[in-house]
Amino acid sequence: MNRTKIEWVKNPDGTQGYTWNPITGCLNGCEYCYARKLANGRLRERYLANRNTIPSDPLKNFASKEFDPKYIDPFYPRFWPERLLDIPFTEKPLGIFPCDMSDLFGIGIPEFWTEKVFVTINMYPEHRFYLLTKQPQNLIKWSPFPDTCWVGVTVCADGDATNAYYGLSHIEAVKRFASFEPLLGAITMKSHRLLDVVDGVIIGAQTKPYKPPKIEWLQEIVEAADKAGIPVFLKDNLRPLLEQKIMTFEHNLYWRDGYYTSPEHPNIDLNLRQEMPKL
Repeated sequence: MNRTKIEWVKNPDGTQGYTWNPITGCLNGCEYCYARKLANGRLRERYLANRNTIPSDPLKNFASKEFDPKYIDPFYPRFWPERLLDIPFTEKPLGIFPCDMSDLFGIGIPEFWTEKVFVTINMYPEHRFYLLTKQPQNLIKWSPFPDTCWVGVTVCADGDATNAYYGLSHIEAVKRFASFEPLLGAITMKSHRLLDVVDGVIIGAQTKPYKPPKIEWLQEIVEAADKAGIPVFLKDNLRPLLEQKIMTFEHNLYWRDGYYTSPEHPNIDLNLRQEMPKL
């Protein structure tokens, strides 16, 4: 495990949590994926050395290993069984994000890999596990989820919201959430029932290259969440966008000492809202 800089991955006491990657790689093919960039960068040789991969496409007859993606693509899904032993037994409950370098419920991930991850999760009832996927249709296979699991779906564009709603509405989990990161388009919140089935929302920008959402897209989600009484977590990567908009101050995007700030006090140190669901 590694201490993570992902802001919303918190230990139950509010301190920064951890990532844990018994599975790496993904076949979703998202161009903006930070994990793919890491896999093809400083982690390339380490990942390619692991030959515990999913089977190659049976419909393709690769002439040699030089063309077989499992030998040349470091982001091809791989299993790391030795990492199943990485979670410590501690008195302090930890917050853990499994497979941030993959998708635990992703395309092509063998179910027995996912099963082994859940076997490990069930060994640690003292910890909290944040599960996040772009394949909400696959969640139903694993419901009901352990009480230690908070289950989320990534929503990048308007069409993703409907799929996320149906995926989350058909599962049992102690907490369900939507992650609008990267937010790449307007989400017409009035057209979806997603906020009816989630306990919190996360919103963030695309990074490397930095591509912030429009302020109007952000505002619509925040206002809908406020109306529904749902906590909002704005990632730090939204700060450059909001600082540009400070003169047209949006009161519900900032939080200070439990009170919203106001444009009448421009010298107050503005903090992004970073709220977590309550147990």
